[in-house]
Amino acid sequence: MRVIVGAGGTGGHLYPALALVEYIKEVEPDSEFLFVGTKDRLESEVVPQMGYDYIGLNVRGLVGNPIKKGIAALIFVKSIFSAKKIVKNFKPDIVIGFGGYPSASIVEAAARLGYKTMIHEQNSIIGLTNKILVKNVDRIVCCYDKAYESFPKEKTYKLGNPRASVIAKIEPKDIFKKYDLDPNKPLVTIVMGSLGSKSVNEKMIESLKAFENKDYQVLYVTGKPYYQQMEEQLGKLNDNIKLVPYIDDMPSVLKNTTLVVSRAGASTLAEITAVGIPSILIPSPYVVANHQEYNARELADNDAAMMILEADLNSKDFVNKVDEIINNQILQESMKKNAVALGKPNACQDIYQLIKEM
Repeated sequence: MRVIVGAGGTGGHLYPALALVEYIKEVEPDSEFLFVGTKDRLESEVVPQMGYDYIGLNVRGLVGNPIKKGIAALIFVKSIFSAKKIVKNFKPDIVIGFGGYPSASIVEAAARLGYKTMIHEQNSIIGLTNKILVKNVDRIVCCYDKAYESFPKEKTYKLGNPRASVIAKIEPKDIFKKYDLDPNKPLVTIVMGSLGSKSVNEKMIESLKAFENKDYQVLYVTGKPYYQQMEEQLGKLNDNIKLVPYIDDMPSVLKNTTLVVSRAGASTLAEITAVGIPSILIPSPYVVANHQEYNARELADNDAAMMILEADLNSKDFVNKVDEIINNQILQESMKKNAVALGKPNACQDIYQLIKEM
């Protein structure tokens, strides 16, 4: 199979794309892949490092004042001509866009040339790029009911996020020894994305001190930029509280965690539901179209998670919610069951099957 993948801008778009490509490579080892993205964002470094062919286009996001948006629109139109040349040269069996503005030109070019096309929407709220592409593509894959209801039903499939398949098959490593944790005590993992969150860290100081008196243990991920500051502010903590700057093996941590407290990015929720972990979600208010809150509501409305808006986050209520889940085995099992019901651990297989049927 020959596949062109348009993805990037952020890891939320790129890593699901890489997960699907890795799966296709397993099933069809002779497959050839070409990634198309920007010249200067995350994907331009990560993709070549993973050994895949990569072409960067001169594209920009449609953000800023009207003049900046106008310039970006002109650059987009121009980039379609470059993208058409790429498609004609590679002659793909399919072109798949994973959202983010870097995927727009290549998918649009392929659709205009009559090649098979598919887009994948990771979030509840449809991103601008996918809104632009929706009319011309052959198939649409999404993860949430809210997105499914907004797309044309005749070509839309709710198959989930490929990241779910990755975590589902990983054998977890021993994280208790690594982080000096007690394997016989419940574990609460608190992580606000790969870089952490300064605003949440500030609100968590009081909670972390309250956790010192609990029978469970807490693994708190500060984010690299804030580790030293948090360590200084908190001083010496009891042995049941572990502060770390970052986690390099999140799947292993998630598979050994009793309760996770996290943001509500698409890949994070795909992993939480694939494994079936009770969660408290604090959606980031700093994302486009507030999509994390809508993602979180999908889980909260199905009793798979509790949600706290960052604006409402306070120590007393937060600690009470953690206590409520950790001290109630029946609630834990119910949340696990509801999370698994929303999970799509076979996302890669199902998307691959859809491609083969096109």
